[in-house]
Amino acid sequence: MLVPHDAMVVVADGRKLLMLRNQGDAEYLNLEVVRKELHPNPKDSDQKTDSSGAAASTRGGGQFASSGGTMGETDFHQLEEDRFAAEVAGMLKEEALRNSFESLIIVAPPKTLGELRKHYHISVSDRLKGELAKDLTDHPVPDIEKALQSA
Repeated sequence: MLVPHDAMVVVADGRKLLMLRNQGDAEYLNLEVVRKELHPNPKDSDQKTDSSGAAASTRGGGQFASSGGTMGETDFHQLEEDRFAAEVAGMLKEEALRNSFESLIIVAPPKTLGELRKHYHISVSDRLKGELAKDLTDHPVPDIEKALQSA
């Protein structure tokens, strides 16, 4: 993938954000950290106090046959990851409107990438030059550079 000089590279997942700027050129990347953020997000079981509830229609009687099922559980951990992705998209909108970057590359796991796409503002979409569906948030910068060059 070509990463133009001075392009913003955002590496994110549901709880980590790494903003990098390419100080090199498209052939020889030199990514420098601009911003780093770690958002606390405890595991789902630590965010719940109750077990899932049972729907009245699953206990017999009523208009539905009894299935003995429960209502779907809310995954608070996933909700928080989705909220963080929306916050990242909002931050990118602000940066784009300030003309902080002309080119943008996003690197994120597929689920996070999908959530980010839901929230891209037109000012972000217009500057988006590429996306890489990989989780590289725990990788050192040289590994991120290699992954982008081979994509």
